[in-house]
Amino acid sequence: MVLAGAVAIGFAPIGVRLAEFGPQATGFWRVLFAMPMIAAVIYAGGGKLGRPSWMSLVAGLFFGFDIAFWHASLVMTSVANATFLVNLGNASVGLVAWVFLKERPAKIWMLAVAVALLGAFLLSQGSASASAGALRGDALAMIAAVMVALYLFFAKLARRTETAMQVLFWSSAATVVVLAISSGVRSEALIPPHPAWFIWPFALAVVAHVLGQGLIVAGVGRTPAALAGLLLLIQPVVGALIAWLLFQEGLTQVQLAGAAMVLCGVWLAGRR
Repeated sequence: MVLAGAVAIGFAPIGVRLAEFGPQATGFWRVLFAMPMIAAVIYAGGGKLGRPSWMSLVAGLFFGFDIAFWHASLVMTSVANATFLVNLGNASVGLVAWVFLKERPAKIWMLAVAVALLGAFLLSQGSASASAGALRGDALAMIAAVMVALYLFFAKLARRTETAMQVLFWSSAATVVVLAISSGVRSEALIPPHPAWFIWPFALAVVAHVLGQGLIVAGVGRTPAALAGLLLLIQPVVGALIAWLLFQEGLTQVQLAGAAMVLCGVWLAGRR
């Protein structure tokens, strides 16, 4: 589930690039459109919306900050760079869980994460110029990496007492608030001049949020955090390959080798 969710999330930076909204407003509508779909899944399964735990809401706050900083970085640096840097947070969540939850990773995890991170680093090379704008974008992606690690950590804690869809719904509610504020701070209009603007945020809601985040939240409750964080490193591979096709962000031989190393690292981790 985590791996499938990571593939779905790989389409997220593409939707942000194609959307006519600003990056913050795109994130706002993505999450807002997703909430009624998540509620429908809960009630269709015979459940109902209960009261949120504080861990779900805290997870949503960090996810909101993650989207805010990451979406801002996507329009300043390349898809491969932004996705690689934010995925440093996914890899580090294993260390956080080791320290605070005493989830000691398998011995092969250290080797797997080293191989995958080196591959993700190679994948990001040569895909953005060292302009001031690109460097600022990289810095924002690094901040997003910290936010996503905290999101995954608190989502895992919330999954101990709540179902995946409950966690996703209430964390999304907190995320919407953060993105509404960030849209206002960035002076991005939330009301479009034409309904066609809603197409890409709606597509992101279905693919990246309901499917992607839903599968990740469901899987992270059943998977050691160290392994889940490493599986999520498949995102930059998916994002970079799609960006290659759509935005002519061509991949060099070094970057292709990096993508292969990420896949190798994920395979090593799965052999635990």
